[in-house]
Amino acid sequence: MNTYSIDYVDDLFVQYVRDPSSVPESWRNYFEQFLVTNSEFAEESDGLPGGSTSPSKDGHAKRAPTDSRMASSGKEADTDRLLWAARMQDRVDQLVREFRVRGHLVAQLDPLGLTRHGTVELSPEAYGLSDSDLGQTIDASALANFNGGTLREILNRLRNTYCRSIGAQFMHIDNRNIRDWLQRRMEATENRLELSHDVQRRIYTRLADASIFEEFVRRKFVGAKTFSLEGAESLIPMLDLALEKAGQHQVKEVVMAMAHRGRLNVMANILKKRAMNIFWSFDDPDPARNRGGGDVRYHLGYSSDWTTATGSTIHISLCFNPSHLEYVNTVAQGRSRCKQDRRGDQARSEVMTILIHGDAAFAGEGIVQETLNLSQLEGYRTGGTLHIVINNQIGFTTEPHQGRSTTYATDIAKMLQIPIFHVNGEDPEAVAQVVSLAMDFRKQFQRDVVIDLYAFRRWGHNEGDEPRFTQPEMYAEIDKRPSVRQNYLDRLLELGEITREEADQIQLERTEKLESEFEASRNEKFVPDTQTLDGSWRNYFGGEEPDEHHVNTTVDAALASELLDKLTRTPDDFQTNKKLKRPMQQRRGMATGKAPLDWASGEALAFASLLVSGRHIRLTGQDAQRGTFSHRHAVLHDMETGKTHTPLNHLRPDQEKIEIINSPLCEAGVLGFEYGYSLDYPEALVAWEAQFGDFWNVAQVIVDQFIASAEDKWNRLSGLVMLLPHGFEGQGPEHCSARLERFLMMSAEHNIQVVQPTTPAQYFHLLRRQVLSPWRKPLVVLTPKSLLRHPAVVSPMSEFTGSRFHKVLPDPEINGDQVERTLLCTGKVYYDLVDARAERGIDNVRIVRVEQLYPLQVSELMEGLAGSPAGSQVMWVQEEPTNMGAWSYMKLHFGDAISEQFTFLKATRPESASPSTGSLAAHKLEQRDLLDDAFAGITSRGDEANTKSTGDSSAADKGDRRSPATSQAS
Repeated sequence: MNTYSIDYVDDLFVQYVRDPSSVPESWRNYFEQFLVTNSEFAEESDGLPGGSTSPSKDGHAKRAPTDSRMASSGKEADTDRLLWAARMQDRVDQLVREFRVRGHLVAQLDPLGLTRHGTVELSPEAYGLSDSDLGQTIDASALANFNGGTLREILNRLRNTYCRSIGAQFMHIDNRNIRDWLQRRMEATENRLELSHDVQRRIYTRLADASIFEEFVRRKFVGAKTFSLEGAESLIPMLDLALEKAGQHQVKEVVMAMAHRGRLNVMANILKKRAMNIFWSFDDPDPARNRGGGDVRYHLGYSSDWTTATGSTIHISLCFNPSHLEYVNTVAQGRSRCKQDRRGDQARSEVMTILIHGDAAFAGEGIVQETLNLSQLEGYRTGGTLHIVINNQIGFTTEPHQGRSTTYATDIAKMLQIPIFHVNGEDPEAVAQVVSLAMDFRKQFQRDVVIDLYAFRRWGHNEGDEPRFTQPEMYAEIDKRPSVRQNYLDRLLELGEITREEADQIQLERTEKLESEFEASRNEKFVPDTQTLDGSWRNYFGGEEPDEHHVNTTVDAALASELLDKLTRTPDDFQTNKKLKRPMQQRRGMATGKAPLDWASGEALAFASLLVSGRHIRLTGQDAQRGTFSHRHAVLHDMETGKTHTPLNHLRPDQEKIEIINSPLCEAGVLGFEYGYSLDYPEALVAWEAQFGDFWNVAQVIVDQFIASAEDKWNRLSGLVMLLPHGFEGQGPEHCSARLERFLMMSAEHNIQVVQPTTPAQYFHLLRRQVLSPWRKPLVVLTPKSLLRHPAVVSPMSEFTGSRFHKVLPDPEINGDQVERTLLCTGKVYYDLVDARAERGIDNVRIVRVEQLYPLQVSELMEGLAGSPAGSQVMWVQEEPTNMGAWSYMKLHFGDAISEQFTFLKATRPESASPSTGSLAAHKLEQRDLLDDAFAGITSRGDEANTKSTGDSSAADKGDRRSPATSQAS
């Protein structure tokens, strides 16, 4: 409502007083209720006592009507009196709303006093109210726990609630029930907790823990990087109080994630990691211990149990985190979701996530938006995350006006229907109020909540940095400031809540304890504690691939038939899409052994057989339920009601469940979530499928910093499966390549598995091996697109019931001394080569498939080449350009061994900056040239003339663009 609408209401009200029937019924009812509410107020006003003012229609104050005017017309006087009361009340109601909407802009948030937003909307004068109105009694029923009072009292209450050390943003929330709940909670107490002596002392003790730890480390390890928490020490009592509240809410586990600032402090004072272990990492006396591995101390994770004041226990897990700041967010949330699922916590109440952010990263990193977007999606929700932003008011040397286009670092969170609480970090009791309110909100509404902890960075980005080069004014203020601990101590001393002797004793005890831990860390016999894999990981291991990495992945024939048949059944009243009836009928034929299994059926049988054996499955990705290429159809939709049916969840009564979730249109956040999920469910099949394999590069950080390196850096294992559709089929440079070369480049120390299966049976055994083997590594699978419906890409039932996964598949047709050349390849190009060989009538070229590219031992590859005569040619063939695909990897790791027995050649597309052409016609031309190169120089049946060999002048005749597509490996 604005001034103009108030004028309109005024006119209606005047009409109503003169003749109630002259206004619409809805307004008549409103005015009747209004008069009942305001009659007492109007009587108390005594006809607008002399000297009081009422606002005119132009918003300016005017003198109240005189007694003589009112006497001349009683009815007119009553109208004026009621009109004045109505307009005064409306003005005050508007003012109340403005404080709720904009009070945060004038709140005292910045400890340094450098940032302050002004707003004229909070001035009474803006509503036609003057100083003489401050003593008027106003109905204040809109304010919680405040039924009436003067305008002055109302203003004081609003300023205390919304403009002191807490600024609340919540009026963007559409749900009125939520807004009312927040208003009641804040306004009833004026946004302040009444703290007991014990709680005040606890807050001070936690501040002492934080500051004394930082001071001690800085004194003992001069110049070392610690990413100190100093300037934001209130984080420690905030976390302390959050965990205590979590215990009251029956939370059993908390998953935390944070960047490096303050991490050592949090580990020492919240997770209770022994200080001696932290100090030992500074000295780093055993360089051989982490040679080629490990990570810096401020990236490490930790887990421990927290005992609350009431005796309940909460298990805390602090996630390991690289320097890529916010990317750990969804990893932590995935872990929380998994822990909830394993507990059977469908209410999402027993496990919660706490994410600690930096202000610059929260505003700057796009992964934050992805994190927030997942929060209310059914497949990803965790019951609400507590977000704490440590607001240093700077990002390294970049100031807020250079780093964001928003008023606050937290404005991105307004995309959700959640409150954002800004709080001055140097007011610990305001911090206590905010964290209590935030935790209660999370429990009440199961939504995220954000706390923006305004603080500063006392020592710059790190302890070796000189921040005064770029922020001289800010650090001039910082240099003058005592610690928050000292300020709070002064307050408690003034209130008599603590004595100087008690404070000195707290400092002495903590300093002596740290000294003792420090001396212990210097003992030459000291060995730091290490957290090993236990719990659900007790029966799994990492390291190098076992020599005999074979587990029984077959399935009983009768069971396979039963499961395939059940996958075609739906409820009697379920109306399946007519186009799916034929594929279902074909699958029934596969179940009876009348037809071989296609790719989708092989996958479905792998899933089904794992489910009935008690293995949980979670598959997510864009279009995962149907499949990007309309091949999976794991979730069926009733054509009349739209209801869904998942046959995989209706196999047997005692089976495990499968979750197949269509993800939002993002990669990094979702892949991080699934990686986090896999960290806490080693016995499950956890998979993420890209819409096209090319798109995983949007999640490059998750792969580089977590999936590929977590075991080496943090000794953390994962069995996550990445399904990446790959193959050159003329769909353009963004729909052809899963960037195989990138995975192979980062493959080392048996860190990941990189596989490109070419048959449904191979895929079936691969998925089952991933779950049934105790060796746990991430699995990268390059999956097909056109091969999904290729008539040759099928497997007989016997290969599911009596075989296993093979890393290398030899040629099933051609062997022996007549072989002139062996084509070594991986993936879809195999079928193109087989077709080209048949078309050319060639019977002296073997085609060997490399199904698992990593890990792959030389002996395993050479075994696949055993059917090729010594001295013959071995040619690596790939669809990708020379600088992409597996060629460089194969040459580097296997070139010497192959060259000892054979002549090693290659056939590829020429080097290219882009994976492929965007022209379908050009693609076909390039593919034809590639196949010509693969068979160049080979004599076909009935052809008396020898084809000129590679390197002949005929190759040059084809033009420089292609030459040398086929060449001998150097």
